[in-house]
Amino acid sequence: MHIEFRHLRTIKAIHDCGGLARAADQLNITQSALSHQIKGLEDQAGVELFIRRSKPMKLSPAGLRLLRLAEQILPQIEAMQEEFSSLRDGRTGRMHIAIECHACFEWLFPVLEAFRKSWPDVDVDIKPGLAFDALPALQKEEVDLVVSSDPENLPGIEFVELFDYNPVFVAASSHPLAAKPFVEAEDFRGQTLITYPVERSRLDVFSQLLTPARVEPASIRQVELTAVILLLVASNRGVSVLPDWVVREVKYNSDYVTRPLTEAGITRRLYAAVREEDLEKPYVQELVSLARKEARKLQAA
Repeated sequence: MHIEFRHLRTIKAIHDCGGLARAADQLNITQSALSHQIKGLEDQAGVELFIRRSKPMKLSPAGLRLLRLAEQILPQIEAMQEEFSSLRDGRTGRMHIAIECHACFEWLFPVLEAFRKSWPDVDVDIKPGLAFDALPALQKEEVDLVVSSDPENLPGIEFVELFDYNPVFVAASSHPLAAKPFVEAEDFRGQTLITYPVERSRLDVFSQLLTPARVEPASIRQVELTAVILLLVASNRGVSVLPDWVVREVKYNSDYVTRPLTEAGITRRLYAAVREEDLEKPYVQELVSLARKEARKLQAA
């Protein structure tokens, strides 16, 4: 027996309407076509599905069994159609984010909070465990967006500009380097450098300053939390280099000083890497817009 969704809709319409004429109107087909459809279904089943002598028209025991099936399946089909429609219209979806920038957690959370309120049906998640393999994961559709400061030429991947930032030197106000208007690579010799626990190539202080100058600090101390890094710096346990948005409040704290890296300063750019086919999704565009707005707020603070 071959049952189609239209058969289930027909059974339910006749039951709800109590007759062929009204059911045909509801289904937007002719009464003749509806009668032909019922006869074909009964021929397949080998039993009568309706008691035709009754008014209003009633279902037979076999028809009632088919009605129960229709009442079980049709709502699921309608829900699935609505879900597909929402996906097609960009109202629902998945936004799993990987972060190559460790300090970005503090900047990203306000963005995601605003995004959640605007797009409650989009499944948002952050996957920090993919930090070192984030871009391959994006290509394999394991994540949907990567926050990165290192754009690459990858097929099918677009790097959308978010904002520029300046990595800055941070030290205790009593530190000898605090007297300098800016710091250079050589100033890090003999210093304890406090960094996030990520590989050197992902740290601006190494990729943009120390590695090109072939300068090595006296020691490196890795710390997970920004607040702890600042606590250690204030205690003169070492120096650090952090994005300017992270140290926006430190600028007004007498325990710290912030200085540019080199006389001209160093500017970096943060990107949102996404798959090209996702660029036009409304919620992807909204997340990028919110990220830029949050960056402007931080830079203005």
